[in-house]
Amino acid sequence: MVAEADVVCQQSLPLLDVQYIPKASSIHEIEDPPFISPSPGPGKVRASDTVSTQLLNSQQNVIAAKQVPRASLDYAGVQFVPSIHSGSYADIGPRRYMEDEHIMIDDLSSHLGSLYKFPKPSAFYAVFDGHGGPEAAAYIRKNVIRFIFEDASFPQSSEVDNVFLQDLENSLRKAFLLADSALADDCSVSSSSGTTALAALIFGRLLMVTNAGDCRAVLCRSGEAIDMSQDHRPIYPSERRRVEESGGFIDDGYLNGVLSVTRALGDWDMKLPRGSPSPLIAEPEFRQVVLTEDDEFLILGCDGIWDVMSSQQAVSLVRRSLRRHDDPEKGARDLVMEALRLNAFDNLTVIVVCFTSPDHRELSPAQRLSRCSLSTQALGSLRSLLEGNAGN
Repeated sequence: MVAEADVVCQQSLPLLDVQYIPKASSIHEIEDPPFISPSPGPGKVRASDTVSTQLLNSQQNVIAAKQVPRASLDYAGVQFVPSIHSGSYADIGPRRYMEDEHIMIDDLSSHLGSLYKFPKPSAFYAVFDGHGGPEAAAYIRKNVIRFIFEDASFPQSSEVDNVFLQDLENSLRKAFLLADSALADDCSVSSSSGTTALAALIFGRLLMVTNAGDCRAVLCRSGEAIDMSQDHRPIYPSERRRVEESGGFIDDGYLNGVLSVTRALGDWDMKLPRGSPSPLIAEPEFRQVVLTEDDEFLILGCDGIWDVMSSQQAVSLVRRSLRRHDDPEKGARDLVMEALRLNAFDNLTVIVVCFTSPDHRELSPAQRLSRCSLSTQALGSLRSLLEGNAGN
């Protein structure tokens, strides 16, 4: 079973390092993603979600944010400070086209520049799993920084407290809805193209995950898998109930007989006319935890990974890989390769975000053995013992 983490609730979250060092910089467009390994296969057909686009009335279809159980807020003694580094890997899989996109920013403060003030460390990661063509996912990846940090009144603070948490959720919710609305207005994006969206933000020790769709974020805490997002699929009772209450239906596991997800950005051929209630929404859900020294890494993966393995299986595989390589990119690649071995039938994208440096990670038995040393006296005794056994 997947373990549960502790919920962040009505309490201020003190941070160890909130110093801000200005840097002359401005928001700039995300660079092209890393190389994606090609693989032949049939064209991809995926599901999509319907979203309310009225920003002022966005609360009408809001599902209460679900939070993982609450992390310890006992800060006595030395505080844990995440040492963030990440890696990613993507593969086209058996599909004909690649429709996944992703973003990794290990140092958000430096990336955005001196106009923005956040607790440190600060980081941003996101995975977008497109369907109905690559246009929607590519558009969101290119513009997501603007939507979140410019257009949605992103909060700035040198400490994480209740006010910051609420403002952060409100800002991210607004950004998702703005992005969804922008897809309807951009003539370069087909009305049948859509994308799921999963994002993780780190501010000091706060990890916030926001999700619309069936990508998944999983935290490794002392080797146990903790789901940091809920898959938005028609088969889940809460989503099915919301869909049916909004006038939609589920047919053979598909929303309105067409889509395999119940939340997504875009897919405006299912949401028109604008402003009308729709069973497919862009409203995200949120989960957050306070990171501790037991939190080793976070996996963000598209649904192609979770179609063939559980959260715990993925965490165990990446953990073994990190113990061998201390390289999150190799950990991401190993997870994608295992999914392909298990006959994954979709595009595959994985981001692995590590919270501890290699020097502080628990050593494997082989590593511990390789680092053992013996005194001169002990070596002499061992040699005598071996020679005595050989003489017998």
